[in-house]
Parts: sequence; structure tokens; C-alpha cells
Amino acid sequence: MNQQIKAYLFLGTAMAIIGSSMSIAKLVIGFIPVFLTSGLRYAISLIILAPLLWRQKKGFPSFYKISKKNLFILFLQALTGQFLFSVFLLFGLKYITASESGILTSTMPAVIGVISFLFLKEKISRHKLAGITSAVLGIMLMNIFGIANLAQRGSNPLLGSFLVFGAVVGESLFTIIGKIVSDRLSSLTIVTLVTFFGFLLFSPFAIYDAISFNFSSVPLKVWMALLCYGSVTTVVPFILIIRGLALAPASTAAVLTGVMPVSSLLFAYLILNEPFLWVHLLGIGGVLIGISFIAREF
Repeated sequence: MNQQIKAYLFLGTAMAIIGSSMSIAKLVIGFIPVFLTSGLRYAISLIILAPLLWRQKKGFPSFYKISKKNLFILFLQALTGQFLFSVFLLFGLKYITASESGILTSTMPAVIGVISFLFLKEKISRHKLAGITSAVLGIMLMNIFGIANLAQRGSNPLLGSFLVFGAVVGESLFTIIGKIVSDRLSSLTIVTLVTFFGFLLFSPFAIYDAISFNFSSVPLKVWMALLCYGSVTTVVPFILIIRGLALAPASTAAVLTGVMPVSSLLFAYLILNEPFLWVHLLGIGGVLIGISFIAREF
């Protein structure tokens, strides 16, 4: 198997797993409060990441060896990409279907382009502008023509869409901020410390939820889904993306993000029995076309 095919398999599988996380998250928050879900999720992730970091570094990196500036940047990544992302996404999933959430989250390349233009003064080329426009139009058309299917799109799809889009903005800020430390620390160090900070941010709220929560009321399949949410859909994609990017350019990863909305739709149908709506094709089509335009920039 040549390197290009391996890269496609690594990156494509990672995006498919990320897409499936929407359905898994929606299943879990149907039984476990949002903050408790996130606290437990990142605790599970840390249990997996910490030994991996220990093995790679022959011990844990000391905080005093990492500059205060880098620690602050990692904290900001945890605040935007884990705390705000999880809060907006999980509350959004209460009002919108997992399939549409997956489509909305796949607009991230376009949102990153807009934020980079507004705050980093990066120029928007014709390809980026076309990609952003296509993604936005696809989402708008999906919501406009989906009004007739409100009963099948969640209890409040408009509110849910705004909340999920807030999650996209948070994750986009996480990506942009991450560029500052990406060449200063190892990828495993970054993701472990960010996850640690994310766990700390959620802990007070998770403990508050846990005090009055009846853990015995949660079915076994939901606990298994939570275990999967904290391990397979959180840690595994990171490892696969790192391995994939070592074999292929960033443009390949940008194009293969198109697997995410397809995966989110399929898993929503299979796991949650969500109905197939033709309006989803408008959203997913616009996003995929947008990603193909943006990928030409790499």
C-alpha cells in the first residue's frame, strides 16, 4: 500500500469518526446532563492520553518548562475548542438533529477563512470567497426549504443551528490559536494539556450536576456510548490525523473533511433513526463544493 492511499485511509477514517460523534453525543445527552457528559468525556480522554504522553516523553513535561505564554495559549485553546465548543454543540443537539449538526460543523474551513480575514487581516482569495459563499448558501437553503419539515428537524432547528454554529466558531478559534504553538510543542503534548485544561474547566459544573444525578438511571448502552465518545471519537481521530498529515499535504485533509457530513448523516440514520430529508442534500452539497474551493489554497 503506497503512502498516498495510507494518507487517504487515515484522514478519511478520522473524519468519518468525527462525523459519527454527533449521533453518539446526542444519544448520551438524552440521559446525562451536558456538563457532566463533557466532564466525564475529557476524564476518559485524559486516562488514555496521559500514558501515551508518558511513553513518548519518558515522563510528563513539567509546567515550569513550558513558558507562561504557551500555557496561556493552551488554556485559550481549551476554553474555545473544548469548553465553548462542547457547551454550544451539546446544547444545540437538544434542539436540532445530529445529521444537520454534522453538516453545520463541516463549515469550519469556511469559518476559519472568515475569522482569519477579520482578525488576522489575511486576504481572502477568489477560491476562498467562492468556498465560503457556497457553504453559506448551502446551509441557508437547507434551513429555508426545510421549514416544511420542522417536525422532523428537531424541537427548535433555528436555535439549534445558531448554537451549533457557535460551536463551529469556538473550534475555528481553537485552530487559529493553535497555529501559534504548533511548532513549539509536540502534538501529543498540546492535545494532552489542552484536554487537561478542558477537564478543569468542566469539573465544577460536572460535579454540580453529579451531586443530584441518579447514575443508576442511565442504561448500559449509554455508558458504552459515553466511553466511545471519550475515547474512540476524541483520541483516535487525533492520532489518525497526525499520521495522515505526515504522509499527505494539508490540502488532502481539507478535501477529506467532506467525509464528516456524510458520516454524520449515515450514523444519524443508523443509530438515532433520524429521517432522511432531501433538504440535507442542499446543505451537504454547498459545504462539499465550498471545501473543494478552499482546498485549492493549500
